[in-house]
Amino acid sequence: MITAAFALLMLTISLLQPLARRLGLAPSVLLAMVGTLIGIGATYVLYTAETDYFNSIANIFVYPPLDSERILYIFLPLLLFQTSLTLDVRRLFEDWAPVLMMAVVAVFVATGFIGLALYPLAGVPLIACLLLGAIVATTDPVAVVAIFRDIGAPARLGRIVEGESLLNDAAAIVLFVILVGILTGQQSLSYSHAAFAFVQSFVGGVILGGLLARVAVSLLPLMRDLPLAQVTLSVALPYGIYVLSDQFAGVSAVVAVVAAGIVFNLYGPARVQPAHWRFLHAVWEQVSFWAASLIFMLAAILIPRLVAGFNPLDILLLIIVIIAALAARAVVIYGLLPVLSILRAGQAVNNKYKIVMLWGGMRGAVTLTLALSVLENPALSDEISAFVTKLATGFVLFTLLVYGTSLKQLIKLLGLDRLSARDEALRTQYLALSLSDIRQEIETTAKAYHIAPRVAEGVMNEYEDRAAAATAETNMLEELKDKDRVNMGLIALADREQQLVLDLFHSKTLSGRAVSQFLTITGQIGDLTRSDGRSGYKKATRQPLKFSVGFRFAQFLQRRLRINKPLALRLADRFEFLMVYRILGDALETFNEQEIRPLLGDRVADILKETLATRQSETLTAIEALRLQYPDYADALENKFLRMAGVRLEETAYEEARDQMLIGPELHSDLLRDVERVRRACGIRPKLDLGMKTKELVRGHPLFEGLPKEQQKAIMKMMRPQFATPGETLIRAGERGDAAYFIASGAVEVRTASDTVRLGRGDVFGEIALMTGGRRSADVVALGYCHLLSLNAQDFKLLLDKYPDLKAHVAMLSAERLKMNSETMTSETEDPVVPQFKATLEEDGKSADDIVVPKSSPSDEETQVRNDGQMHAEAKPSRQIGSGTSDSPTSSG
Repeated sequence: MITAAFALLMLTISLLQPLARRLGLAPSVLLAMVGTLIGIGATYVLYTAETDYFNSIANIFVYPPLDSERILYIFLPLLLFQTSLTLDVRRLFEDWAPVLMMAVVAVFVATGFIGLALYPLAGVPLIACLLLGAIVATTDPVAVVAIFRDIGAPARLGRIVEGESLLNDAAAIVLFVILVGILTGQQSLSYSHAAFAFVQSFVGGVILGGLLARVAVSLLPLMRDLPLAQVTLSVALPYGIYVLSDQFAGVSAVVAVVAAGIVFNLYGPARVQPAHWRFLHAVWEQVSFWAASLIFMLAAILIPRLVAGFNPLDILLLIIVIIAALAARAVVIYGLLPVLSILRAGQAVNNKYKIVMLWGGMRGAVTLTLALSVLENPALSDEISAFVTKLATGFVLFTLLVYGTSLKQLIKLLGLDRLSARDEALRTQYLALSLSDIRQEIETTAKAYHIAPRVAEGVMNEYEDRAAAATAETNMLEELKDKDRVNMGLIALADREQQLVLDLFHSKTLSGRAVSQFLTITGQIGDLTRSDGRSGYKKATRQPLKFSVGFRFAQFLQRRLRINKPLALRLADRFEFLMVYRILGDALETFNEQEIRPLLGDRVADILKETLATRQSETLTAIEALRLQYPDYADALENKFLRMAGVRLEETAYEEARDQMLIGPELHSDLLRDVERVRRACGIRPKLDLGMKTKELVRGHPLFEGLPKEQQKAIMKMMRPQFATPGETLIRAGERGDAAYFIASGAVEVRTASDTVRLGRGDVFGEIALMTGGRRSADVVALGYCHLLSLNAQDFKLLLDKYPDLKAHVAMLSAERLKMNSETMTSETEDPVVPQFKATLEEDGKSADDIVVPKSSPSDEETQVRNDGQMHAEAKPSRQIGSGTSDSPTSSG
């Protein structure tokens, strides 16, 4: 009989879908109506004296074999997880402030308003009134979102309402559990203890769900070609997290499942092929439909049982609940949301959206299930159970029958079902272009199918008339401001870039690790473009070219602890990122010419072209800076990309041959195994050697390469290799000198108040302050990637004292810089370093005026400074240490 009852419910659910569409109702509303009628009918059949023939199946509907706990365990993880999967999480972050306001703050406000309003008349403790408030604070997204999608409401409105519904279930259920614990004596009545329990349960659920979801995401690549296994893992994840959180971890199971769904949604696409991700979504959509419909139907069937004994006082209390809930929602929407706009915490919500959000607070299956759990709790008195269940059920029926049936008309009345002027203009332009292309395709198809011209002409004329009508309306696009049209084009570029990233991942050109980074970047580009227009697009596209906090930390490990591997990995990641970023830029330039130019016109396309050209120029500059320092690695990485492209083309050729029946499935599978072996070999990224070994850097430095090995070894013990990035400030004017730097490769720029000097391989900087005891006299900035040898102040002085020739050599390198400093000083601002340095030289019987520094003559490897500020080839001095002369450029303090 249970199987028959289940089949009957599924049949009813399937038939109600087309009926709801025909009647113009949300499916949830019709499910609630029919479920209530089933419950009433089953109750009548079970207790009527006329017949007992149907008692066995009626008993199943009146007293279902599932209690509230089983209903929540079976259906709630599926509903929460699937809702998280369908959310555009990155776009939702744009409205994080209003969503959290409606999801968390609104729950507490509604609980307080309803509880305090009921308490004077309810005749039950205040905690029981607050418990009812927490139960009815959960909104149901199914009915509302279904209405939004049916009439084409704005996407942002749908995201806010769906995000609110998802997260307020979590907040309300956590609060519900705490209040039930207080009523049953399992929790302390202390408000501070209750607040701590709420935070602990909520935050603990976020952490646990997020961590377990990341583990699950990391397992997806193991099932790369097994979509059914990937779907199975995704189904097991919410159930496992729900049980673990509820039974063992002591945190909110609802919050944990929601957090897991969000993390899985964020990082899952980077680990699953796009076709498999679409398949996963399709399966989840079907499973969620069954779960949402069944839980709603089961809960609705119980409504007659839950409202048994309704009396006039209950009607009055229900009216109070309705008014208090509406007032609480109005206070949050009209009182607190504007505060967020004043504080600039998210985008403002316009008044039309606010009206729909106020009227769209429908309650549904979760509220009914929580009410049922109160009825089934033996620790609660019959008075409290009846009070909570009757009012909660009555409130759900009111919201479904009143809000649910009138929300669609309200949205139409406010005009939110119509496209904006910008979207309408774009629609007509796109329609005109598409219909013209389709007309030409029909003409070609008619000829290919040998259809008579008189037959084809009628269809072609129809499309021609529609294209002409659309063209006549395209003047709306011309009326838009250039700023709006440019923003439309930039948003199209941002959305296209995200698709290109997924295409590269699908073609296996982009690794799973890299695709996560790129999806985050493209999401940020889209967000900033939508909020700030062209300036936001430029800012978002430049941000990835900067050095991240992780890169700086890896650099710190290399500089302070001499740990090179993290920095090498970061540099290799940056190399790969920049190459893919360049590929995306090229594809976007093509997209702009082929798709955006016909749609938005030459003026907009030219502006976008200029914006993309600037982006590409900055990307190429960053690539060249790395290539100059590591040319061999750049060649190896480009070789890898080219080989991967060859593997992709090979795989495509085999698939086309199979589809054309040129080769059989066995031969195709054999060929693919060979392709996979080649792909695995090509997928191994070459290792990047930083070249930061002290021995090689000292021996290759022009100042030290002529020294005996014993002296080189002594110097190696003192030297510390250091890696510098373009634009990094190595020395700041006014600082106390703590080290001198010897340039092994790369270049730096010495910046004084009046002049700049560029130094390259073989030069020294930072030594003047150490020799004189004064402060730094200039800023020194790396022009490109640099390999440096740093020497702290104490070791520097020991080195100069031990090697007089080196001391004289360094002194001569510094003399010209000192002269420049002294010449730019006025009598009022005399540099105190100059006389101190003269005294240092006079100890050796010399003066700064006596020292003559020979001009350097260009060599075959002459230093070249590029216009973009990046670095150059390397020049060697013509004489080595100990000769007393140097052909190197000047050095700096």
